[in-house]
Amino acid sequence: QVQLMESGEGMVQAGGSLRLSCDGSTFTFRNYAVGWFRQGPGKEREFVAAISSSGLTTNYADSVKGRFTISRDNAKITVELQINSLKPEDTAVYYCAARPYGVSSQPAQYNYWGQGTQVTVSS
Repeated sequence: QVQLMESGEGMVQAGGSLRLSCDGSTFTFRNYAVGWFRQGPGKEREFVAAISSSGLTTNYADSVKGRFTISRDNAKITVELQINSLKPEDTAVYYCAARPYGVSSQPAQYNYWGQGTQVTVSS
C-alpha cells in the first residue's frame, strides 16, 4: 500500500511561488501515476496536474497552465509541484494522489491520497 505525504505548506503574497512535494512511502510509488488536486474554501475538489509513472506524460488544468509545473524523481520517490505567479484564487488545500495506471483528472480514479497541505495566497 502506498502512503503519501505532502509538504510545502505556505502563505505567500500574490505573484509569489511555492514548491509542494509529495513523498511516497515505498519504491512501488515509482509505478504509479500521481495527480495533484486542490480544494478551496466552499469549493469542490478540483484537478490541478498529473504525471505518469515514467514522468513522460503530464496534464494540467487550464487554470494553472503556464504557472504550475509537475515533475517527479523516482529515485527519491517524490513528485513535486512548482507553483508560480500565485493568485488569491489558488488558495486551497492541495492534495496529491496516486493510481497504478495512466494520468487522470478524475479524483475518483485515484486509489491513494495524502492528508493535504495548505496554500494561502494574499492579495
